Amino acid sequence: MKSYLQIENLTKSFGDRLLFGDVTFGVFEGDKIGLIAKNGSGKTTLLRIIAGEEDYDSGAVVFRNDLKVAFLHQMPEFDLNLMVIDVCLSGNDAITETIKEYEDSLATGDAVLMANAISRMDAVGGWDYEDRMKQVLTQLNITDFNQPVRELSGGQRKRLALAKAIISNPDFLILDEPTNHLDVEMIEWLEDYLKRSRMTLLMVTHDRYFLDRVCTKIIELDDKQIYSYDGNYDYYLSKREERINAQNAELAKVKNLLRTELEWMRCQPQARGTKAKYRIDAFYDLSERAKFKRDDSSVSLTVNSSYIGNKIFEARNVSKKFGDRVILDNFSYVFARYEKLGIIGDNGVGKSTFIKLLQGIEQVDSGSFDIGETVKFGYYSQEGIQFDENEKVIDAVRKIAEVVCFDERTRYTASQFLQLFLFSPSAQQDYIGKLSGGEKRRLYLATVLMHKPNFLILDEPTNDLDIVTLEILEDYLQKFKGCVIIVSHDRFFMDRTVDHLFVFEGNGRIKDFPGNYSEYREWKSLQKEEDVAVKEKKSIQRKSQDDNRQKSKRLTFNERKEFESLSVEIESLESEKKTLEAELSSGQISDYEQVTEKSKRISEIIGLLDEKEMRWLELSEKE
Repeated sequence: MKSYLQIENLTKSFGDRLLFGDVTFGVFEGDKIGLIAKNGSGKTTLLRIIAGEEDYDSGAVVFRNDLKVAFLHQMPEFDLNLMVIDVCLSGNDAITETIKEYEDSLATGDAVLMANAISRMDAVGGWDYEDRMKQVLTQLNITDFNQPVRELSGGQRKRLALAKAIISNPDFLILDEPTNHLDVEMIEWLEDYLKRSRMTLLMVTHDRYFLDRVCTKIIELDDKQIYSYDGNYDYYLSKREERINAQNAELAKVKNLLRTELEWMRCQPQARGTKAKYRIDAFYDLSERAKFKRDDSSVSLTVNSSYIGNKIFEARNVSKKFGDRVILDNFSYVFARYEKLGIIGDNGVGKSTFIKLLQGIEQVDSGSFDIGETVKFGYYSQEGIQFDENEKVIDAVRKIAEVVCFDERTRYTASQFLQLFLFSPSAQQDYIGKLSGGEKRRLYLATVLMHKPNFLILDEPTNDLDIVTLEILEDYLQKFKGCVIIVSHDRFFMDRTVDHLFVFEGNGRIKDFPGNYSEYREWKSLQKEEDVAVKEKKSIQRKSQDDNRQKSKRLTFNERKEFESLSVEIESLESEKKTLEAELSSGQISDYEQVTEKSKRISEIIGLLDEKEMRWLELSEKE
């Protein structure tokens, strides 16, 4: 198996904060690796170091010679003035340069330039590349190749970056949160594409279904060290638990032995022999090993919600559209107490608009939302809030409240409340600009929950959150004494948290499905199978009808006899007609009555021929 990448004793720190130290691992041809770690542990930093976009303190990053590498950034950035096709052809390799020359020659219409460009396209295989480029863009629902990047949504830009990475056909593809900002249809397409692809992968993603179905190896960055597991995500979970149990057992054994050795040390005289010195050295080694402490800290979502009454909200004939794009069309619904609703649908069908309409952030065109008096919304938006990057974490929270009171017994200072979300007293003094994307999301979640909402509206809450935090959030939402609406592309998250779904199908159509996402996909798959079966049945019926029609068109025995006799009769009539015409035109018949009789016979023959030829044609079609 070919080695693609070797990481040797890699160390990276920011100031006095060590992200990881002496990390060593390898990537081999065909590996599909998922990198897992808590927020702030350095996942994105490690990927950027491997991609050559960030320095490191010590160690080595060694790639195989002539290896073609592509890197999908978590938040891709483009020149907004470029067209979609320009972005895909922005590489400096021979193929993209040749395709650009060909496209330019088409634009100028210069025959000489075009001839040269066509010749080069043949030489470098540019036609295949261009076909592949347009095929991948189309599969990712990008069909206007000349659309400016500035007109693309965040999801479209992520798909464009993904297309650019895939089109280049790299040997080794590095992906940082590839599922963020993609709708479920695109995630499942990418999942299927990467499973079938021979590309070697190293990815960071919080999507557990994606990890389980694509990855064949998991690397965990834990306690500043790397642990590797040869298997998918489910295998990793079981083996990780075994590792932690073994570490805990070993630590307990070390501490017991240390107590014994500590007693021996206290009893030893000042003068020690060689054997005693060896035991003393072993004692100090035990002391170091006993200092190991697992960082099992996690977000503590023990915050309570406010009381919520029986009346939640009622939508009455609500309609909303933007130009020709219909979001809601005469929509009515009564939301129940403690209901947990998931919203799914393609990007751009109006999921985020719907929850903004509910809260009055967007105004309806017609109809109304009647909100209960006790309802207190907590809105976690996809865009987040704009924190002041130069503000300290603690100051951002204190601006909202110095003390958070949930009831008479439960009160937290701003600092205590932040500790529930893994911001230690020292971390609370950090500037927000220094936080990772996941840490900012965790801070945002804290600011939402400190208002004690009883109706949570979460728009893409899984973006940038680590898997540990997601699992805790899932448990919290299951026990949450209030109402929940979740818009998310994370299928695992939806399966664990919602009771039913609104499926936004476009053009204002909303399907209410009584189940979670996996149940919906199973139902949809069965519907497709039924549709295929119905189409096949109709096709068989049509074929049978056609066959019957064909059979009905075939000549019967009597018709075949008639057909054969008609041929003889037509030939005989034609011969008779020619004879009569010859006699009349010879001038040898002087009797007027004979001329009249023969002329009359010719008219009869012509009538008979028309009749018999028409019947002959009718029967010949069945032949």
